[in-house]
Amino acid sequence: MTLGLAAATDRVVALAVDALPTVGPRVAVAIDGRSGAGKTTLGRAVAAATRGFLLSMEDIYPGWDGLAEASRRIVTDVLQPLSAGEQPSIRRWDWGSGAARDRWPLLVPGHAPLVIEGVGSSPLAARPYLAVRVWLDGDPVTRRRRALARDGETYAPHWQRWAVQEEAYLAAERPDVGADVVITALDGP
Repeated sequence: MTLGLAAATDRVVALAVDALPTVGPRVAVAIDGRSGAGKTTLGRAVAAATRGFLLSMEDIYPGWDGLAEASRRIVTDVLQPLSAGEQPSIRRWDWGSGAARDRWPLLVPGHAPLVIEGVGSSPLAARPYLAVRVWLDGDPVTRRRRALARDGETYAPHWQRWAVQEEAYLAAERPDVGADVVITALDGP
């Protein structure tokens, strides 16, 4: 379905408010989808509306070839520790230098919802920890235009390389199947 940002936000927030905690005392929401589909925009809106903690997969990807690895790390480094009442941490990627940074603790407030946005945020292994799963897609031309407008020429040479990883992730993990909300086009620029 095609939704505007406000309607999409309202729908996801309503599901999150009614959900039972899934990682310790908090609800976890994954906003997954293809590049340029509107995940970051929706994630920010949902986090603001729920007073949640927003985690971007871009902080977890270990470089341009790291989609599969990040999908594993969201479970092992974030969701499992939170579920066990432990302090999660991630190894952030420095996109400018092309190298990993030191581990960085995620200070997720007590009962605040955890909103994870980015492709790879709802692999099969993550689903037991996720109260709400969202899938966003869209027309490839529009998605590419949005992604390049957002990230400029930094992303342009990597678009196809990343798209191949997205296809592999979709085939193996099927994040769209059984998602609580499926948005085929998020209206916007």
